[in-house]
Amino acid sequence: MKLKQRFALLFTLFVAIILFISCITIYILYRDYRTEDYYRRLHIEGQKLFDEYADLRINHKQDLTEKLNAEHKNILNSEIIVICDTAQNIIFKKPDTLNFFINKTLLKNVAANNDYQFKDDNNYQHIGFYVSEVGVYVFVSAFDKIGLQRLQQMGYILIFVFIGGLFLTVVLSLFFVNQALKPLTELSLQMQKINASNLFEHLPEITVNDELQQITSSFNKMLNRLNNAFETQRSFVHNASHELRTPLTVMLSQTEAALNKNISPEEVKILLRSLKEDQLSLIELTNSLLLLSQYEKLPSFNSLPLIRIDEVIFEAIATTQKIYPSANISLSFKEHPANEKQLMLPISDALLKAAFINLIKNAVIYSFNKKVDINIENTGTQIIINIENNGQLISQKDIQNLMQPFFRSDNAVKIKGFGLGLSIAKRIIDIHDGQLIYNPIEPNINRFSVIFSINQ
Repeated sequence: MKLKQRFALLFTLFVAIILFISCITIYILYRDYRTEDYYRRLHIEGQKLFDEYADLRINHKQDLTEKLNAEHKNILNSEIIVICDTAQNIIFKKPDTLNFFINKTLLKNVAANNDYQFKDDNNYQHIGFYVSEVGVYVFVSAFDKIGLQRLQQMGYILIFVFIGGLFLTVVLSLFFVNQALKPLTELSLQMQKINASNLFEHLPEITVNDELQQITSSFNKMLNRLNNAFETQRSFVHNASHELRTPLTVMLSQTEAALNKNISPEEVKILLRSLKEDQLSLIELTNSLLLLSQYEKLPSFNSLPLIRIDEVIFEAIATTQKIYPSANISLSFKEHPANEKQLMLPISDALLKAAFINLIKNAVIYSFNKKVDINIENTGTQIIINIENNGQLISQKDIQNLMQPFFRSDNAVKIKGFGLGLSIAKRIIDIHDGQLIYNPIEPNINRFSVIFSINQ
């Protein structure tokens, strides 16, 4: 079932329930009102008869019944009136042919309830009341033919109103649902036109601040993220293919050259050493590509253990020192922390260690004197790790692409590498909700700052 039909059905169902309850309520209220109103009319009729009886009883004792029959005119349909005394003797009845049986239970109910009223199976309404001043009971019965006919007509009218209202609700709900969901339908059609080749095309955002505007805005933001991801993927594949092709081409050309001429055992060793160097370079490149690809798929870290950041940096320094024994790497604090909690962060030590190893290795490789200074600072809201070396500064035009995979700045042309170290480090720091920033400081001081926010 489509969304339009489901909305229309739900709306119709709600209105149907409201209409049904309203019609039933109106019918019940009118039925009870008619019943009570007719009892009231019966009581008025009985009281009127009693007043006539009391008046005639004083002035016309001899022909009381005859006079009362002559003066009292029946107003109600099928009206029956009986007056009796406490001894159950009938004083007056109309019509005269009426066979009315009086029992003690009926008299007790009248005396106990003052106005005793009830309805029989034929819809005749009865009322009885006791006049204590003269000690008589008055009983009045009648059939509300007109009132019951009106009640029946009221029922037919309410049934017609319910069916008509339900039909009108169905028609109007379909119309209004179509109008309400029209922007959503247009949005769906526009979404269907978007594919991998035109992710840069955004949906037009409406100015009204409603749910559709929020959906459109969220969808456009998602397109931006997808477009960036596709661009990154295309760039990654292109650069990876290029970087892999270069060592493979070199290895192939060396192998073909060796096969096309007779070479001495010494030349064979030289060739094998060259091939080994190219193979190691290829392995390093492949590992870097796999590592970067793995980090691209990692989600944000949650519920990580609290670890001292300086311990991770010490381990990264020790590892780098083994690779470059001649490097001079120092670690200091701007202000020595009062307690270890000031250095605790929720991190993955293995991943962050790999990021710092890449940063420290770069600082060693691209320095003039293989000296690297690392400084840790706690500002109260952030932990800042500054990694500095004395080397050629990165130009302003290269800074914006510095963290991109395979990008190599002008100062790295003469140094062997693939341009993946900073990309890997940035990805690891990003998934720890940190920042990696480059700041050139004159003269010839390169500073990479790793910044982590502290949850207060």
